[in-house]
Amino acid sequence: MTEDFYDVLGVSRDADEEEVEKAYREAVREYHPDVSDDPDAEEKFKKAKKAKEVLTDEEKRRMYDQMGHEQFLEAEKRGATENGGRGAGGSGGDPFGGAGGGFGSMGDIFDQFFGGGRSRNRPQTGQDLKTQLRIGLEEAYNGSEKEITITRPEECPNCNGRGHPPGTDTRTCPECNGRGQTTRVQETAFGRMQQRTTCRRCEGEGTVYEETCSTCRGDGVVRNDATLVVEIPAGIQSGQTLRMRGEGAPGEQGARSGDLLVEIDVEDHPEFERDGADLRKHEPISFPQAVFGDTIEIETFDGPVEFEVPSGTQSGERFRLKGKGMPRPQRRGQGDLYVQVEVVTPESLNDEQREALEAFAEAGGEDIEVEQGFFDRLRNTF
Repeated sequence: MTEDFYDVLGVSRDADEEEVEKAYREAVREYHPDVSDDPDAEEKFKKAKKAKEVLTDEEKRRMYDQMGHEQFLEAEKRGATENGGRGAGGSGGDPFGGAGGGFGSMGDIFDQFFGGGRSRNRPQTGQDLKTQLRIGLEEAYNGSEKEITITRPEECPNCNGRGHPPGTDTRTCPECNGRGQTTRVQETAFGRMQQRTTCRRCEGEGTVYEETCSTCRGDGVVRNDATLVVEIPAGIQSGQTLRMRGEGAPGEQGARSGDLLVEIDVEDHPEFERDGADLRKHEPISFPQAVFGDTIEIETFDGPVEFEVPSGTQSGERFRLKGKGMPRPQRRGQGDLYVQVEVVTPESLNDEQREALEAFAEAGGEDIEVEQGFFDRLRNTF
């Protein structure tokens, strides 16, 4: 089955113009040949561009819905031939009533969605802001609330973000004659091309003001310090970003504010080493504890827990404490805590301890002179 224009953009047949525009912007970001690695990106981009041209033109869309995909394309092709190769949108007349309604070049479209002028007079959402927050591993374990202070643009309190004092006289913008948009028309080998952009002088309002706000100098925003409370979920990892909706830069003319993106940096811990949801730590034990076994206390973020050291434990041996690791934010439960025991060799002994170890060595068949590296030999033995 042929993929029609609605399928190309992934919208329903009753989608309004805003939905079509949004779907097209997503297609541009995904399939524009300058940014996509998809081997079919150029073809998909052309299809999306064509779909947008038809579905955002009221008359063309009406004809498309009546005629169907294949018949519409055939009729458009016939119109292109009759217009001397200029296409249905050329100056020679559009069979679907779209005379003079050309569309911009690939470069114009790319500029429009990646930093160029706005094609509509709709107020723009505020920009997202970014900051970093450093927390301790224990805070990441338990989850916490942290205060941060950021400097951000905010709506000017003097003019309420308008950029001009209340009651300021206005006049029609001489640049766009009150339309809010300027149009550039150029003749190309493919016909007459037309590009509309937001008027730079009036920023799409169609009017200009005789006086600017003295506080914000006409920008509508001022920079202020803001103290915010960040909710940190338990189990968060370094590099993860928390989104605080509406805490970014203010939007234009009352549009929604942007978001604040808080990137988390979790500090290293002196005792615990993190590996995803698991934790690792070293635990010193004595030589007798390793030989005979013992019950010891292991410190965790939930407090001390008892652990049975088996008799005959070797230095460097690792044990798992299930469920004593980091919380898993996206799933239930926690990771594990891996404890690596290290047998500590005493550096000094009293006479009683020395005699006991000498007897132990003799009982094991060790013929050693204590003065000549007894402890080194003992360490190698056990």
